[in-house]
Amino acid sequence: MRGLAALFVFFCHYYYSAFKISEGWGHDNVNYEIWRLPFIRLLYSGPSMVCIFFVISGYALSLKPLKQARSRSFDGFSKTMTSFVFRRFFRLYLPPLISTFGVLILLRFGVYEMTRNFANDRKYMHNIIEHHPVLEETLRKQLRHWMKEMYEFVHIWGWEKFGGATGYDVHLWTIPVEFRCSMMLFLVMFGTARLRTSARFLCLAVVMWFVLRSDKWEMFLFLWGMTLAELDLIRGAHEPNAPPPSSTPATLLPLEKTPENPPEKRSPCSLLWTALSIPALYLMSEPDAGTVGNPGWEYLGTYIPEWFSDKYRYYQMIGSIIFVFCTARSTSWQRFFNSAVVQYFGRISYALYLMHGPVMHTLGYMVEKRAWDFSGTDGSQYNWGMALASVINIPLVIWAADIFWRAVDAPTVRFTKWLESKLSVED
Repeated sequence: MRGLAALFVFFCHYYYSAFKISEGWGHDNVNYEIWRLPFIRLLYSGPSMVCIFFVISGYALSLKPLKQARSRSFDGFSKTMTSFVFRRFFRLYLPPLISTFGVLILLRFGVYEMTRNFANDRKYMHNIIEHHPVLEETLRKQLRHWMKEMYEFVHIWGWEKFGGATGYDVHLWTIPVEFRCSMMLFLVMFGTARLRTSARFLCLAVVMWFVLRSDKWEMFLFLWGMTLAELDLIRGAHEPNAPPPSSTPATLLPLEKTPENPPEKRSPCSLLWTALSIPALYLMSEPDAGTVGNPGWEYLGTYIPEWFSDKYRYYQMIGSIIFVFCTARSTSWQRFFNSAVVQYFGRISYALYLMHGPVMHTLGYMVEKRAWDFSGTDGSQYNWGMALASVINIPLVIWAADIFWRAVDAPTVRFTKWLESKLSVED
């Protein structure tokens, strides 16, 4: 699920420079293209996928500690949590430190200058013009600028929108959010570990209400991920030796090894959860430009609280929670997410997130310019040029992500575990 979310975020950032993808189907009685319809628009709905990111992160970070807390293995819980807290910074920040330093190197070699004019040319960029990394006058100034950007990138002291975003890759604003919400989630788990299950759910409900009322939608999604993880533990979804109940499949998300014999029979309950996931996907399809002027959505928009600032995220947020909850109980969705291709994208998801920006702004823009120079930029020629460029650029980004995953992402995970083992006190 995380892998496809990362892929669709890439599609969002790739196509929003050329097309106005934020407006929904029928917006202001125009925009009736089929790709704007609910469900279809999820293929490029970046904000909806960010909501999925945060629910899954809360789930993945909570599953093992909650399992230990529920079994009263508090020594194991303590070791797990101290390990999570120590490793979280390195896991989140080491790969982007390396990727943005790579951007710095490409800047100094003039690669970004080869596409700078194109990146700001309205002949080609019909919608959003993304920030192109800045070339400083000298290498020393560039290094100082990069270090300053990375210092601000570790942005844990403020909750302002897009806080900590770096000019070396503007897409990475979610990483400081992930780190900040992870630390808050760990604090909640520490504080509720010894509580009875009912008391923990009550505390979570109060905290989630406070968080949502404080307009912190990202933290709300993390806490819901924790809630869904405990609900799965209660129903035994992650018990390796016990067969699951007939109405529920064995696993929720591809966090563990794919079962050798995935469930074949679709029970009536599983079909029900699959059906209930459809309205969840509809809610996730809320247009990024907001609900006003969109058929169907304008009515739903009247129920969004006034105090909720990012109104376009409101139903995306709710839909992502319901979708993950339904996927927990749907054999069909689990079979899909456990397929080999989807699992592969799950493995390279972080690398895909980090690589799509630099590749797009360098080789990607070069390919796009050649494609549009070949096809033309008038009317439908513009669309055909973008389609031609996509045939090359999408595999190119996936290939770069695969290399970065093998060369950087996976080794940093091993390095962090090694570092922890060397610095930790033995029992």
